[in-house]
Amino acid sequence: MEENVFRRDADSNIRATLLRIMGKVEKSWEKRMSPAIQTITLAAGDVSQRDQALAVLLASFADRERYGEARMRAELSPQPVPLYRNFFLAVQGEQVLGVSGIKAAEWASDTHVLYLSAVAPDARGQGIGRNLLAARIGWVRTQFPHGRVLVSTAKTKRFKDFGFKPVGKYEKDGRQLMLLEF
Repeated sequence: MEENVFRRDADSNIRATLLRIMGKVEKSWEKRMSPAIQTITLAAGDVSQRDQALAVLLASFADRERYGEARMRAELSPQPVPLYRNFFLAVQGEQVLGVSGIKAAEWASDTHVLYLSAVAPDARGQGIGRNLLAARIGWVRTQFPHGRVLVSTAKTKRFKDFGFKPVGKYEKDGRQLMLLEF
């Protein structure tokens, strides 16, 4: 098994570690994924995983001008540090149920951006989005000694539960820019 694979037990450990670091236990964290659903990293050469992740993204984002197939396919190609790009998947057996990305911000040192997060419509409501968020935060905190994570989201409560804070009062299209410093 590859070293970069996050299995269910590793994901639980990341979540517990984050809770200890944040010094609080939120009830909203209590929603658990089915034990059959695992959180893993997207393997660079796994065409099946990439194609399934692409299908989840395309089913979740309606704006084809911004989220077209060619761009999404290119984004799903992992890149190494320092200008890394990494994706996490929620899988059940061989089926991809969710996908979420994290990348280095090219324009600022020690800054990371959460992006392209989606859960298949029929898999929503099972805690998959939260577990993918925990995996990305856990990963970035183990890879970098300090920094900041940015996200633009409509789900501000979810991110507040993880320690993110709103940046200003500006919202665009119902989305808020949020920041986590570590």
